[in-house]
Amino acid sequence: ADIYARIIGNRLTETWAQPVVIENRAGAGGNIAAELVAKSPPDGYSLVMGSLGTHAVNVTLFSKLPYDPARDFAPIAQVLEAESLLVVHPSVPVQSVPELIAHARTYPGKLTFASAGMGTASHLAGELFKSMAKLEMTHVPYKGNVPAITDLLAGQTSLIFATMPTVLPHAKAGKLRALATIG
Repeated sequence: ADIYARIIGNRLTETWAQPVVIENRAGAGGNIAAELVAKSPPDGYSLVMGSLGTHAVNVTLFSKLPYDPARDFAPIAQVLEAESLLVVHPSVPVQSVPELIAHARTYPGKLTFASAGMGTASHLAGELFKSMAKLEMTHVPYKGNVPAITDLLAGQTSLIFATMPTVLPHAKAGKLRALATIG
């Protein structure tokens, strides 16, 4: 979302002939950024790159949101739809999802899955995978995809479900192993 917000911001700067500032406010599954925009004056100058999390899922995951997704925002356009990719660190000795499941069952609780934060698509995908495959894995939430992927690349975590644009370059470079496309 940050990359696309910056691309859109550059185009708006050109179109409007005035600067557009992109401020990435990571954390709380997007709630921090959404709250900031929801509490800004409704003058059209503050926009949020909302997501399924900030505008649908988080109302069910958090006991109290500091904004109302339906009341506090006016949708403008769908900007991005991206498939996800399940990737593992190369130290995880698997080549496929069935091998990952077998490995996780052989070593219960040893695998960790990173996410962009509580309630994000990467978190929910990991929890769904854990539940459906009946696995014991530890969730490690981060303040966004960038730190989650950075730690995965460093081998601090075992795997992540992340959007294709954020992890595919690392998989193509051999730094991560792609196991499945989700989308």
